[in-house]
Amino acid sequence: QVQLAESGGGLVQPGGSLRLSCAVSGNIFSIDDMGWYRQAPGKERELVAGIRRGGSTNYADSVNGRFTISRNYAKNTVSLQMNNLKPGDAAVYYCHALIQSAWRPYDSEYWGQGTQVTVSS
Repeated sequence: QVQLAESGGGLVQPGGSLRLSCAVSGNIFSIDDMGWYRQAPGKERELVAGIRRGGSTNYADSVNGRFTISRNYAKNTVSLQMNNLKPGDAAVYYCHALIQSAWRPYDSEYWGQGTQVTVSS
């Protein structure tokens, strides 16, 4: 009943930009860490960008300087602005969050269903 819904994926050319968004819904007490992960075929899921409850951020070395993560506390959303996309960025991107809710009033891990990002000429 706590749900994460991603949007914004699609097909872009190398050097292009996309903005991913993730909206959290449910009877939420609080949201702590949030982040974006990605998984390419045959590879393990990896952290792309994370943002803490206090606002501090961290990025994978491969995207640092090109991607920006942000969150809106009032709307319970997290976004990922992706600029100068490269073929190596192609993957399914997943929204992730640690959430305390009426259902589970302690930090619990939630994932979105994933959104496809394709980078191709």
